Amino acid sequence: MAYPPESMDGSAPMKPLAFVRRGEDEMRTRAEALRAELARRRSVRAFSPEPVPLDVLETCVATAASAPSGAHKQPWTFVVVTDPGTKAEIRAAAEAEERAFYGGRAPERWLEDLAPLGTDADKPFLEDAPALIVVFAQKHGGDPQMRHYYVQESVGIACGFLLAALHHAGLGTLTHTPSPMGFLQKILGRPEHERAFLLIPVGYPAEGCQVPDLARKPLSEVLVTVSSPPDGH
Repeated sequence: MAYPPESMDGSAPMKPLAFVRRGEDEMRTRAEALRAELARRRSVRAFSPEPVPLDVLETCVATAASAPSGAHKQPWTFVVVTDPGTKAEIRAAAEAEERAFYGGRAPERWLEDLAPLGTDADKPFLEDAPALIVVFAQKHGGDPQMRHYYVQESVGIACGFLLAALHHAGLGTLTHTPSPMGFLQKILGRPEHERAFLLIPVGYPAEGCQVPDLARKPLSEVLVTVSSPPDGH
């Protein structure tokens, strides 16, 4: 990720990199173990109301906050919601937006693509899940002069870290994006320079939880390896 010129003046303090060089066999073992673990992660829409350890959520957020960001501005805020009244308020506002979406705002093709997943405007998981994590992206640092760079990219990477950390800890998650999401800023009292980026219900899957039987694209469809000049160069 590129940095703006003003951050490259060499004034940042430096320290030795804490890096562990691993043998090729160990690299393959670790890479495959993580691939297999994350391949089991699925979007959960049926949650048990059983509480989850708050300190585990905090540790997972700390993992997310270790993500790289443009000019190291760390343009994110993570709000963990466990209060039942606040969750109910979020659900009501989200469902109002979702009814507008499913009732006419969504293109027909979009609704056709969503149909196999069995989703609709009813979002009980926003109350059933014991915790909601709302990720906010910061346009700037509270003062318009305090610029943030590559905000969408930075926050997106942090969300990936967060989902992986929560799954690794043994929790189910769902990436939920009711649109527009301005109600989250209002309900949670966030400042004007923050915008809701992602709403993540978190918890244990409900007993007997079912998920769509979907297949991911094979590696051959998503990986391109360039080991010699591409054709035409």
